[in-house]
Amino acid sequence: MKADTALRVEAMDGLISILGAVDAERFISMVKRDTFDYTEWQRHLWKDKSIEEIHALATEHEKKICKIAINPPVAG
Repeated sequence: MKADTALRVEAMDGLISILGAVDAERFISMVKRDTFDYTEWQRHLWKDKSIEEIHALATEHEKKICKIAINPPVAG
């Protein structure tokens, strides 16, 4: 298990690489001010998907993230 600080740094790096610095900060602000219940959301998120479908989605997402990590978007 990673230390909290390492996890925060890695998560922010990931958000910034995908969203850019401004949108990553906007996202963090939205999460902090929202009364969003992550646990409740997770209960309903995958209820119509089989474990095989979830696995396929996760595998595809991982491939996409790996491509971004290897070839990060160029700031324009």
